[in-house]
Amino acid sequence: MKVPKEIRTFCKKCKKYTIQTTSIYKRGKERTGAEGARRHAEDKKGYGGQKFPELVRTAKTTKKQTLKLKCTVCGKQLMKSGMRIRKMEILA
Repeated sequence: MKVPKEIRTFCKKCKKYTIQTTSIYKRGKERTGAEGARRHAEDKKGYGGQKFPELVRTAKTTKKQTLKLKCTVCGKQLMKSGMRIRKMEILA
């Protein structure tokens, strides 16, 4: 799916339609020292193997892409929730 670099859509902070710049959301790097990661590593250690079953077959051929919008007037950012698309690109 091709998305324009700028979209005119409603801004909740300005309470009017403004031009907003688009980008594709990418999640940040996970912390290895986080509480959940440490707890999961402890469960996997030693005899007994995985706590949760390891994924063998993947059923889905697409991932949900999230669009990040930023208002050019106030700078407020909002996310357009995931659309199931194989590939999303932003047009220049």
